[in-house]
Amino acid sequence: MPKLDRDGVNIYYEVHGAGPALILTHGYSATSAMWAGQVGPLSKHFKVITWDMRGHGQSDYPDDLGAYSEEATVADMAALLDAVGAREAVVGGLSLGGYMSLAFHLAHPERTRGLLIIDTGPGYKNDQARDGWNANAVRRAERLEAEGLGDLAGASAEVRAARHRDATGLARAARGMLTQRDARVIESLPSVAIPAVVIVGANDTPFLAASDYMSAKIPGAKKVVIPDAGHSANIDQPAAFNAALSGFLKDAGLMSS
Repeated sequence: MPKLDRDGVNIYYEVHGAGPALILTHGYSATSAMWAGQVGPLSKHFKVITWDMRGHGQSDYPDDLGAYSEEATVADMAALLDAVGAREAVVGGLSLGGYMSLAFHLAHPERTRGLLIIDTGPGYKNDQARDGWNANAVRRAERLEAEGLGDLAGASAEVRAARHRDATGLARAARGMLTQRDARVIESLPSVAIPAVVIVGANDTPFLAASDYMSAKIPGAKKVVIPDAGHSANIDQPAAFNAALSGFLKDAGLMSS
């Protein structure tokens, strides 16, 4: 599968199918492998792009902490669309990937046809809450630096399915990409003027309130709760997840029947 050279950082990606573009971004410490159950159904209707964020999976793990940021991630997504010849795309992701999808829309609304926000939080308006999130992200980095990939053994399904060369990239990604600096993304929700769906596993307790908030703040957003699913709703209940996703894409006019 190809890699895209981003100023010396090689980004691994896969392209499946043909048609309008749809890009899926994995969660923190997962990889593009988490979308295996969605690629088949979606690639019948879309050119599906999956990829490994920098520091993850088969992408490069640059030594420079400055190479890891929200801005770099959004720029990687735009460059991937350019590489496959897509002017615009349906943009979606899980957890950190969903947050980065919202950040991509904020930076490139003209390139975003629809949003798929899955088991995700939109960030924080409150500085103290954001500081608490960032402190947790730094502690995750410190554990990875101390314990290596063994720290992921008890994680949710999308992380357990991931394969990383070592823990160095994940530690830097936690410090540079998982941490947040401002409220720009959460404050952008009311300005979303395209079809959007918020999907969450019924058992993904930490993200239930965030999903309620996003579906209330994004005009016209559809909310779907997947029964008997946790943080990796697409893996825990793939049939129900795929049905919900396809139903949204059809109803929104983003996918032909």
